[in-house]
Amino acid sequence: MTTTPARRRLLKFAAAGVALAALAFSAHAQLATQPPPKAAGQAEHAVPEPVAIEVNARPIPAFDPRDRAHQRFGRLQYRSGLVLTSPYRGFGGLSGIRLDARGERFIAISDQGAWFTGAIRYRGREMVGLADVEAAPMLNAEGRPITERRHWYDSESIALDGSFVYVGLERVNQLLRFDFSKGFTRSRGEAMPLPPAARRLPNNKGLEGLVVVPQGQPLAGTLIALSERGLDHDGNLLAFLIGGPSPGQFSIRRTENFDISDAVLLPSGELLILERKFSWFTGVNIRIRAIALKSIAPNALVDGEAIFSADLGHEIDNMEGIDAHVTSEGETVLTLVSDDNFSLLQRTLLLQFTLVE
Repeated sequence: MTTTPARRRLLKFAAAGVALAALAFSAHAQLATQPPPKAAGQAEHAVPEPVAIEVNARPIPAFDPRDRAHQRFGRLQYRSGLVLTSPYRGFGGLSGIRLDARGERFIAISDQGAWFTGAIRYRGREMVGLADVEAAPMLNAEGRPITERRHWYDSESIALDGSFVYVGLERVNQLLRFDFSKGFTRSRGEAMPLPPAARRLPNNKGLEGLVVVPQGQPLAGTLIALSERGLDHDGNLLAFLIGGPSPGQFSIRRTENFDISDAVLLPSGELLILERKFSWFTGVNIRIRAIALKSIAPNALVDGEAIFSADLGHEIDNMEGIDAHVTSEGETVLTLVSDDNFSLLQRTLLLQFTLVE
C-alpha cells in the first residue's frame, strides 16, 4: 500500500508517542549500573557559550507536495521554504523569530534558553540558506546562563522594541528584558513585573506570544502577552496588556481546540495569531487568525477570521514562530519557523508566504 506524505508524518508522530511512553517506563526500570537520569527542569540542549555554527538548508519546492501548482492557501501565497539542519547539538527547538525591516537579519530563540542570530540569504524572492549564524546562551542579571536556574529555560516568546528584546519563559511564568545595545546577545536579562494572573498561568501553557505595539497604533507602548492555553472562566484564551495606556487582561475566543503559539502585529493594525492543535487522529493542524488591534481592550473578548490553515498534508511541523516584514515592492511577507523538539522525527522548517489582500 502506498503511504501518503500525510500518513507518513502521522506515523512519525505516533512513533514519537510510543517512544515517549517507552522512556517513561524505562525511568522506573533503571539499573544501579546506569548513571542517574538528568534532573528534571534542566535544559538538555543548552548552549554553554557563544559560538559560530553551521546551518544547512534544503529547499522546499512546494508547500503542498500533492499538487505543486497549488500556491494559494487562504490569504497566503507560498514563496519558499527551507528544511534546516546543523551538526551543532544545541541547534533546534526554535520557538520564536524576529526579522529586521528587510527580512534578512534575524534573532531567534530556542526553548532551551538560547539565542540564534544570523541572516537569511535569498535568490530573488526565494530563501536559499542562512549565513553568519551564531548561538549564544541567554544570560540572567548576574551574567550567567538562565538555564542554571531550575526550569528557567522554556523560552517560548519574543518581542522587539528598539534595542530592547523581551522574552517570555513559559514554565516559570517570567518575563525577561534584554537591552541589546549593551552587548547584543551577551546582554543580561532583567526580570520584569507581570500581572498576578499571568504569574498563575498553567505549567507549560504560559506566555507563548509577545508583541510590542508601536507608536501610531492603538495601545501604543503596550506589550501584548498571549498565553498558549491559559483559560478564563468561559474557556477562552487569556491575554494581557502590560504597560501602555490601558493595562489589563482580555480574552481571545478559543475555537476548535486550537492553542496559541505566536503572534505578530502588522502595520495595517491586524494582530495575526499563529495557532496549532494536535490529536492522534488528525495529527498537527495550524492556522492563522487575524484580529483587529482596535478591538482589544481590558476585559474584552476578541475574535477574528482564520486567514490560513494547513495540516500534515502540507509541509508543516510544530510551527511555533511567526513574524512579518514588508519588501521593497510593498509585499507583506510572513515568516514561520518550527520547533523540532530536538527530535529525529521532526524538522526545523523556515517558511515564507506573501499576504494577499
